[in-house]
Amino acid sequence: MLKVQPYAGYPLEEGRYVRGNDFSPAAVVIILNSDEDKIPPAIEALVRAGAEGGAALSGTLQTPNIGIEKVICNIVANPNIRYLILGGPESEGHRTGDALKALILNGVDDKRSIINTEALFPSLFNISLDAIERFRKQITLVDLQFKAEPDIIRNAVKAAYQEKPTEFNGCLMHDQGAYPEPPIGEKITWRVTQPWIGLLDEKEKKAVQRAQELMDRIRKKYEKK
Repeated sequence: MLKVQPYAGYPLEEGRYVRGNDFSPAAVVIILNSDEDKIPPAIEALVRAGAEGGAALSGTLQTPNIGIEKVICNIVANPNIRYLILGGPESEGHRTGDALKALILNGVDDKRSIINTEALFPSLFNISLDAIERFRKQITLVDLQFKAEPDIIRNAVKAAYQEKPTEFNGCLMHDQGAYPEPPIGEKITWRVTQPWIGLLDEKEKKAVQRAQELMDRIRKKYEKK
């Protein structure tokens, strides 16, 4: 079974995740529906379960734009990851889980907005279309949102490791080896800080404003430390 080395510097984007086995066929994403400094113990338990089960990466996802872009960058940098295990609740304000599932199913339109999602500002304009399409081809979604307990997350990761196809949650899972194309080393370009690039409509302008406000809060947080 073919395994490959991830892109140099992997994982390329920082975030709230735990790095595990680089040759694991699974990554775990748990939707976060609270402030990042008030993560509920139940969410932390799901993230730990993913890491303990042997996931390559296991962490939380909060926003349907920059957050998803970071997930994409880290996964396409590691072709060994073939399953994305989604767990946790929904983020009522962002509808991030809905956005992630719609992205994998439908892709993005010509304005870089995720097709057929109810999420707020689901625009992916900080990464390339090549990275987005590679992400969609490389991974299979294992949707455990709303019903995932820690043991279920562990079992999902375990199913991804099996040598022979094993039925789990209505999906046949096994370790199929690395995706047969080289890793993509791509980081977020932060178009939101480059207004001369030009945005297409009022929806994208609002998305940029929200992203800029988020970056400002993060920057001020770390300046205080």
